[in-house]
Amino acid sequence: MRLRRAQCLMCYWHEDDFIAHPYLRDKPITLPPEATEILAAFGQWATVEEAARQLSSYDTDSVIEAVGTLREHNLLLTEGSPEAERDDEVARRWGPWSPEASFFHYATQDCSYEELTEEGRYELAADGRPAIFACYPDAERLLLPRTPPRLDAPFGEILYRRRTHRSFAPQPVAQEDLATLLSTTFGPVDFIDAGGLGALMRRTSPSGGARHELEAYVGIRHVVGVTPGWYHYNAREHSLELLTAGCTGQDLASLGGGQSWMADAPFVVVLAAVIERMLVKYRFPRAYRVCLLNAGHFGQTFALAATGMGLGPFQTGAFDDSAVAERLGLDGTTVTPLYMLGAGASADADLTARPPATLDTFTRTTLTHPKRAGDVAPRG
Repeated sequence: MRLRRAQCLMCYWHEDDFIAHPYLRDKPITLPPEATEILAAFGQWATVEEAARQLSSYDTDSVIEAVGTLREHNLLLTEGSPEAERDDEVARRWGPWSPEASFFHYATQDCSYEELTEEGRYELAADGRPAIFACYPDAERLLLPRTPPRLDAPFGEILYRRRTHRSFAPQPVAQEDLATLLSTTFGPVDFIDAGGLGALMRRTSPSGGARHELEAYVGIRHVVGVTPGWYHYNAREHSLELLTAGCTGQDLASLGGGQSWMADAPFVVVLAAVIERMLVKYRFPRAYRVCLLNAGHFGQTFALAATGMGLGPFQTGAFDDSAVAERLGLDGTTVTPLYMLGAGASADADLTARPPATLDTFTRTTLTHPKRAGDVAPRG
């Protein structure tokens, strides 16, 4: 019988404990740090005897005992076993995304959804209950116009006309249009009484537990009547709070992961999560997935609203997290950027008028794979 160390395995220190987490099948386990020597001896398929020869500082009986414990917790897998086959499959299929993405995905599956008591709910908040609005009281501010939104186009037309734009005309965005986009997407619709939680806000996008942990920060390059700079959108008073002056096309392209087309964007919106707003209600790590999903909800609402106003929207997950956080004065720990949006007058040709796919197009397209011998059924 040959064994090998699980490939889908994450080891780390947590407080004073050394933790090994075989995240496909088992929960984290505390081990003595010396266990890494035994795990290292099983980097390739090997028998216990072969591994023991590499572990000259341990007697064979202690190696056998340790191997039994490591097998029991799926840190060591048996050659040909279903567990080993799935470990191979996930490592191969997730490829360059591993271990970061695969660990996050599988380690947050099938969690326990525990309800917190009222007393324990706010212990992680900085000042009791977290504020539902962020504000910068000492910042210079620009009160935005409260004009009626230009969103009268039929919903079906907006939905099917939505496209992602990567080319923008040189004209600036009207301040009224920016104001409408921000208030429609990020402003409060109403408030509800949530008992011990107090008032909770509702917006035009869903948010897990009505936590609304996402704040909008705006980089403005070319908007009528707004000095270029980086601002926080104060949703409570519908204003822009200046954080740092100056915002150039070069800034946008550099902060946007080197995407050169972003240099022509009139403005961008950075969605940043205030972690404690989500954390005080949902303590399980899976809740971080909800933060990412909430950012996606905002992205779609923003894109549809911009389309309805005749602007070309875009969204991107490619940006320099640390540099964006630094530019906005965020610590990247309690408040951290998740997503970047933007819009402007499009310079693209009519994207809906591009040539439709023909039969020849589909002959060059892989639409499906017939089931092949040895294929593993989709899981998780």
